[in-house]
Amino acid sequence: MAQDHTAQDGPETPQVYLITPPEFELSSFPAKLARVLDDVEIACIRLSLATKDEEKIARAADLIREEAHARDIPLVIESHFLLVEKLGLDGVHLLDGARSIRYVRKEIGAEAVIGAFCGPSRHDGMTAGENGADYISLGPIGETTLGDGQVAETEAFEWWSKMIELPIVAEGAVTVDGVERLAPYTDFFAVGEEIWGSDDPSATLKALLAPLG
Repeated sequence: MAQDHTAQDGPETPQVYLITPPEFELSSFPAKLARVLDDVEIACIRLSLATKDEEKIARAADLIREEAHARDIPLVIESHFLLVEKLGLDGVHLLDGARSIRYVRKEIGAEAVIGAFCGPSRHDGMTAGENGADYISLGPIGETTLGDGQVAETEAFEWWSKMIELPIVAEGAVTVDGVERLAPYTDFFAVGEEIWGSDDPSATLKALLAPLG
């Protein structure tokens, strides 16, 4: 998962990083996902499930992996790094910033992708990069009453695009305005629950990404 840019040039047009819903019907969701993957160019998929049931996670991973890898799209799993090799996934997305990256890297090897969510803090993002993350994500990028209400500011992305080559993802409370505002500075927009509640997730995603042209 990489963007072909230098720190001086700034990002190319941001790519889309798709996050699964926290729960879904195994019988119907793969077909819904496939329609999105066929309608919109997706750079990476994150399996982000609320359940802690390993069997349910494994069944879901098998179905999502089939759709993803058929289209040469990498699939990472949220948090559960010990399942990466077992389930034939491409890596893990960690939620604790820089804290566990070095340990996880030792556990899953050099080839697997490790991403790190660093909240609104570019400093935590820099530390995550220094510890060996392949990408970092900052967010939320829009106003929200969830968590502590802090928002990843435009300035953090602007600074990152000028100074740091490591890919950066904008995620959380993604809106059309947010896409327009951060498009010049971010490498990826991570989109998930913003679209899955709609009757037509593909159309909703396209509308959300309209500022990208």
